[in-house]
Amino acid sequence: MNDLAALSRMLENLIRFGVITAVQMEPPRVQVKTGTLTTAWLPWLALRAGSDREWDPPTVDEQVILFSPSGQLANGIVITGLPSDHIPSNGNRAGLHRRTYADGTVIEYDSVAHHLNAVLADGGTTNLVSTGGITIVGPITHQGDYTQTGNQIITGTVTVSDDVVAAGISLVKHNHGGVLPGGSQTGVPQ
Repeated sequence: MNDLAALSRMLENLIRFGVITAVQMEPPRVQVKTGTLTTAWLPWLALRAGSDREWDPPTVDEQVILFSPSGQLANGIVITGLPSDHIPSNGNRAGLHRRTYADGTVIEYDSVAHHLNAVLADGGTTNLVSTGGITIVGPITHQGDYTQTGNQIITGTVTVSDDVVAAGISLVKHNHGGVLPGGSQTGVPQ
């Protein structure tokens, strides 16, 4: 190749920084503004795209690196996830793995404190389906109402601060028939 201008342009286009200007979901493609140029629709790199697959589309204004084989922008592949002044990093210390979603939900693991934390946006719901079962080891603190379908087997003591109601009968306020009032006690339940 004797054209130095074309060679220079191709070298410059091999690796460029840019910002996503548009996102298309099907097929998954983005357009990138790099310098004064805006690319055609280009694929972005997913962490996995085989038998195991990941879907995590980039967003407009996300800073990226554009790799263009042979210096041809039309053949480019977009690498996402570069923090910028416009969209800063999502943490500020070692040992923290944090994912923050657009609605404000945060899921993080702190390997220094050994703490897993998930906080869903207001009104968020959680669904866990595990037909093989779930095992939780450790104390559980639960706030809010609890509804269960199915049987429950408890090994240990159940302590209740107010009352237990079974089939509409209060454990605390129920009456026993055939017992005279006074100092007598009933026999052992049968």
